[in-house]
Amino acid sequence: MKGFSMISIEDFLKVDLRVAEIKHAEPHPNADKLLILKIDAGDGLENRQIVAGIRNYYKPEDLIGKRIVIVNNLAPATLRGVESQGMLLAAKDGNQVVILTPEKDIKPGSKIQ
Repeated sequence: MKGFSMISIEDFLKVDLRVAEIKHAEPHPNADKLLILKIDAGDGLENRQIVAGIRNYYKPEDLIGKRIVIVNNLAPATLRGVESQGMLLAAKDGNQVVILTPEKDIKPGSKIQ
């Protein structure tokens, strides 16, 4: 297919997609486009956080309690001095960015398959 690389089912199965709940959200102190999100991914890790480039599209207070889809097993990365321990999934269409959320209420940690 044109425009992207094909992967095998084995490659896809390596990605651990989970539902997480946003417990806290705040602007990144050193980046205008980033938010720091404290999440519950159902794994019992307190203070787990992800850094996401959604600040231009979402207000921190509007994200509290929102269920999102994350890449749970992404290696940690430091973004502008803050460690990110996963990645949320979002769709982009031109200037619009929308966070992917489950259709119905489901507990944090639920596996996407």
